[in-house]
Amino acid sequence: MKKLINNPNFVVEDMIQGIAAAHPEYLRKSTKGNILMRSDAPVKGKVALVSGGGSGHEPAHAGYIGRGMLSAAVLGSVFTSPTPDQIYEAIKEVDGGKGVLLIIKNYTGDVMNFDMAKDMADMDGIKVDSVVVNDDVAVEDSTFTAGRRGIAGTVFVHKISGAKAEQGASLEEVKRVAEKTVANVRSMGMALTPCIVPAAGNPNFTLKDDEMEIGIGIHGEPGIHREKIKRADDIAEELLDKILKDMTFRNGEEAAVMVNGMSGTPLMELYIINKRVNEILTQKGINIHRTFVGEYMTSLEMAGCSITLLKLDRELKELLDEKSNTLGFKVV
Repeated sequence: MKKLINNPNFVVEDMIQGIAAAHPEYLRKSTKGNILMRSDAPVKGKVALVSGGGSGHEPAHAGYIGRGMLSAAVLGSVFTSPTPDQIYEAIKEVDGGKGVLLIIKNYTGDVMNFDMAKDMADMDGIKVDSVVVNDDVAVEDSTFTAGRRGIAGTVFVHKISGAKAEQGASLEEVKRVAEKTVANVRSMGMALTPCIVPAAGNPNFTLKDDEMEIGIGIHGEPGIHREKIKRADDIAEELLDKILKDMTFRNGEEAAVMVNGMSGTPLMELYIINKRVNEILTQKGINIHRTFVGEYMTSLEMAGCSITLLKLDRELKELLDEKSNTLGFKVV
């Protein structure tokens, strides 16, 4: 194992300190644990948004803290949910009196621990609600979930609900648009290589040099199948076909596209994937409103990518276009 780390048991703590030192204009570290929050938190009179999960997916979720997106991110150990106590402390830190929305990826540990933290906050009289993101069309149930997994589409949920919260909307309204986004976002990913959890020191699965895994999860969970590696165009078609079979688009409707790298894939290759995605959607009469290409929801050093489509109506389009200023996602 070759990694730029100190002690494998303290990679998250070291990373958090590095993030806070590099980006004080966006965020600061809490004194209550592995929590990063907006530099100006709590913001009075605004619904706060809290998300998080296991580390190893950077820039998710700390990279989405800032104006127009998250109020705080709670960082668990690598690929491990944060504890209910940590999440509860984050809720208290950023509550500005208008309530807190928890945005949870659909993994069993995350859902359980965020729900427990919500109950703790409720007992303190803090108004808290939650949404669960389940955008992965690859599998219905997986190693870590009951139902579909939450993957890169979570970033669009951060963006849309964050924009609504920035407008001064109520907790009920922010939750409504978050759920609307969840209902209209679909993703699917693939991997060319595994990744190595620092504390384990070994790859979490194996692939032959000429193999790829289709439908992989962001923790290295098994996908739909393993097959021989194909051309980029064929991979894009395979992923997009599964997504479009799960969504209904009428001719002329609009979508936002995200081509997400898993961390070990050069931008050159992501743009090659996007070329074919653009061609297919154009041929099908789907208008592309915005395209995001880059690393948004990664898996340590895994090579691979995912494709996400967000179906837009007027409301979602306007919220997507609202300004956001975070280190990992900017709309100007």
